Amino acid sequence: MGTFFVSQKCIFNPGINAKMKICVAQTRSVTGEVRKNIDKHKEFTGFAVSGGADIIVFPELSLTGYEPTLANKLATNEGDDRFRDLQYLSDEQKIIIAAGIPIKKEQGVMIGMIIFRPNQPQQTYFKQYLHPDEERYFIKGTYEPVLSEYEIAMAICYEISVPLHAEQAHKNEARVYIASVAKTIAGIEKAIETLTETAKRYSMFVLLSNCVGECEGKEAGGRSSVWNNKGILLGQLDNINEGMLILDTTTQEVIVVQKEFSSAKKIS
Repeated sequence: MGTFFVSQKCIFNPGINAKMKICVAQTRSVTGEVRKNIDKHKEFTGFAVSGGADIIVFPELSLTGYEPTLANKLATNEGDDRFRDLQYLSDEQKIIIAAGIPIKKEQGVMIGMIIFRPNQPQQTYFKQYLHPDEERYFIKGTYEPVLSEYEIAMAICYEISVPLHAEQAHKNEARVYIASVAKTIAGIEKAIETLTETAKRYSMFVLLSNCVGECEGKEAGGRSSVWNNKGILLGQLDNINEGMLILDTTTQEVIVVQKEFSSAKKIS
């Protein structure tokens, strides 16, 4: 078991009109165990609520783990009864919860992010741009705006590598760009470089939610991060432990929350 603790607070000058506290979670999913992962989402959401968060975003396919070879077996529909707990939590605590799971459609399986909104119908964001390695397991989604009323644009993993995606978010007047990813140790550095540039180029706040633990048989890279709209890194987690970052868009304060495990070791 682990313990949450606030390890750092960073404060910068405000520069965004939207008044929200946005949380990105860094979690270790249990492969294929949706109910266990829902319980973890509830735990993290509860802590985010205690930190005043209005929204919490989890890593790519956080409810199943990122396992493309198992996606067809694990895929479900947006009305899955197992999601009731997350909708209830959203309603009761007045927090938006964005969690990833493969969604089965008539045409095939899509990488989805279900967005639970307080006392409103849920939305689903579908990954539009797939990595070539994913194309044998998934089909592309179509663009549907989600959370645009909050000036937020969502991205799922490989999409951050497609310049058109961030450009479209900017054209849609997004002030916040949130990337939900499943990056390995080998891939996280490039993702961080890309998102730093995205923040600078489009003057958007950028948040990154990555996983830790195993990711498709490899070690996940963690290092979930928050940048301001000038591309300055405001906060970052390590590459081993679960935790979360909470950004106050009014004050630009970032709370860094870490959940340490006694057996964990940092990878140099």
